[in-house]
Amino acid sequence: MSGSGTIRVVLVDDHAVIRAGLAQLIATAEDIEVVGQAADGAEAVEQARALTPDVVLMDLQMPGVDGVSATREIVSAGLGVDVLVLTSYSDNERILDALDAGAVGYLLKDADPDDVLAGVRAVARGESPIHPKAARALLGARSGGGRPQLTAREVEVLTLVRDGLANKQIARQLEISERTVKAHLTSAFSRIGVTDRTQAALWAQRNGL
Repeated sequence: MSGSGTIRVVLVDDHAVIRAGLAQLIATAEDIEVVGQAADGAEAVEQARALTPDVVLMDLQMPGVDGVSATREIVSAGLGVDVLVLTSYSDNERILDALDAGAVGYLLKDADPDDVLAGVRAVARGESPIHPKAARALLGARSGGGRPQLTAREVEVLTLVRDGLANKQIARQLEISERTVKAHLTSAFSRIGVTDRTQAALWAQRNGL
């Protein structure tokens, strides 16, 4: 965050009305400010590089460069910028794609306005907020029988947890931020049905990771 403690946010959505509404909502929060806006993924990457905000509030479905691709580019650039998805889609595939790209949270546009502000604050604290409907979709991925569907990155993270590495070591080895490691763990823990690293390590060992 900035020296004043204000959370700096870039809004990304291809609908100007939605961006305006979000900007008005954030204007009611003394601890959050909008420092930039983008109408597509390419512009979002440019804004992230130019402004290095604390949080990018990212839509997924956009013309040209979509939100998943933009998220991946922003995260891989190593800017220290966290991406919080805000979308209308709660299907499992989109959630997995966004988290695999490096998003640290996933909110839906039908969330209460206060929940959106709370999500931005949670990301700034290093947490990984996930909308209940999105969380149910993730849980549903493991209820269909067989081994839960994990992203390639989550498999990598769980394998390193099995090997006893701490988050900082995992982040260094995979060249991602510790916060991104935490986001992958939050998602993976939810889908494999565990609550801590020890259980996750045992699960990884039993499932041949």
